[in-house]
Amino acid sequence: MTDTQQLLKGYSDFHQRYFRDEPKLYERLHRDGQSPKVLVVACSDSRADPALITGAQPGDIFVVRNVANIVPCFTSKVHSVGSALEYGVKHLKVQHILVLGHSACGGIKALLHDEVKDSDCIDGWIAHAAPAKDRALKKCPIDSAQECCERENIILSIENLLSYPWVNDRVAAGTLQVHGWHFNIADGILYQYNPVTGKFE
Repeated sequence: MTDTQQLLKGYSDFHQRYFRDEPKLYERLHRDGQSPKVLVVACSDSRADPALITGAQPGDIFVVRNVANIVPCFTSKVHSVGSALEYGVKHLKVQHILVLGHSACGGIKALLHDEVKDSDCIDGWIAHAAPAKDRALKKCPIDSAQECCERENIILSIENLLSYPWVNDRVAAGTLQVHGWHFNIADGILYQYNPVTGKFE
């Protein structure tokens, strides 16, 4: 079976489950629209699907994915992350924003080791995470800084979230919470960022 045939088989299973066996969920989502409580900023990496990791059902999470789960600061306004944040916060009125990073992230590896060559788009994009690299290299030598940089990038993205005025206002009002998670692909362990201790626990 080819890769696309496998995807079509998966679609067939999906259609059977949600439109034949249990049609009420999509009937409701079609009728009432979406009302997710959580917006997830995740990496595009095929090994770190936020819906799969969390067991989310259709309609549960509003997701934006990009290389290295980066949230640029508000001054870089014209990008898909900002538009998704604005829609999720202002229109869907999500109650949580979750930045989900993961181990062995290729974007972070490229950032750390300046691996991107002749790039039209990637180099400029991961440059948004340069402060995370600087922080990580103050804590770890470059040959062991991968995980540290992945986690610093999550923290940086949380900080950048608060540069969006309508995110910051809602966090200050207590109607929106931001979270950082780091998923370890090797052992499946999920670590949550604790802003009190400054650690992933």
